Amino acid sequence: MKNSKIKIIWPNNIETCVSDGDDWFSSAEKAGLEIPTGCLTGSCGACEIDVNGETVRACISNIKSKKNSQLNISLTTDPFWAD
Repeated sequence: MKNSKIKIIWPNNIETCVSDGDDWFSSAEKAGLEIPTGCLTGSCGACEIDVNGETVRACISNIKSKKNSQLNISLTTDPFWAD
């Protein structure tokens, strides 16, 4: 169900509202961020983000509503995928 509006606070301090089940990559793009990618199958971990302190692989998960309806996002850094 895509009814719940979820407020996301991105690492660049941009706030957006998304729906339950939305895609992480397109939602980040709307906030002016790019989530790094690698394999796009969940194996490599390049797309890992922290959602309220919980690590999520953006390529194999969609945005899920939490009880407080606000998600704080941090991009994880991996020295193997760094520019």
